Amino acid sequence: MTRRLLAVGAAVLVLAGCGGAAPAETDPSPARTLTVFAAASLTDVFTELETRFEADNPGVDVVLNYGASSDLAQQLVNGGPADVFAAASASTMATVTDAGLVEGTPVVFARNRLQIVTAPGNPEGIAGFADLARPDLQVVVCAPQVPCGAAVERIETATGITLTPVSEEPDVRSTLGRVTTGNADAGLVYVTDVGSVGDAVEGVDFPEAEQAVTDYPIGVLATAPQPELARAFADLVSGADGQAVLAGAGFVGAP
Repeated sequence: MTRRLLAVGAAVLVLAGCGGAAPAETDPSPARTLTVFAAASLTDVFTELETRFEADNPGVDVVLNYGASSDLAQQLVNGGPADVFAAASASTMATVTDAGLVEGTPVVFARNRLQIVTAPGNPEGIAGFADLARPDLQVVVCAPQVPCGAAVERIETATGITLTPVSEEPDVRSTLGRVTTGNADAGLVYVTDVGSVGDAVEGVDFPEAEQAVTDYPIGVLATAPQPELARAFADLVSGADGQAVLAGAGFVGAP
């Protein structure tokens, strides 16, 4: 009798152990990576939008790859994996669209223009574009194949004023850095880049900049590993929330 009771008790314990264990919960939102290639001048804005997008999409990790638009476009043409491309010029976006790598038609989401950047207080007394041709000044610009460098060339052509820079930098943030570190007297960067470093520099407007306004298009890659997330990110950038962040950084809204 005692043996029988013990056996029954043991069986109950085994069944209780089997039935009492809660099944392991599965993560309803598995981790996903969204890769965004973006022009260097979008660094501050897209970093903020990254935080917003990740908050609205739990489990999503937005990986931002910043650089000169021309370099990023070439990376994509060479097979670089990405979901979204945001360029600082229509011509660099065309490099990617002409290769059949963009889904649909890219959307222009912002505009920008050049500004002269100097040390705080503008110690060299630079008043306009023509002053940048002074032989006593060390001036830096972006390389001509980069959108900000191409904009400089358009202004040179329109004004007939040719600059002799001491350096042609690979992207707009490198150009800005030469001035902020005191390695150049002045440079030509976007208005938004000047604003990104606060009192570390001073910006000088010049009317000729209106002759080389830069459009920023964004497109979803046809081979995007995360196409739905890519479209959602592009919608965020071109939508009301994204436009508010862009305007706060000094960008002009899409035409």
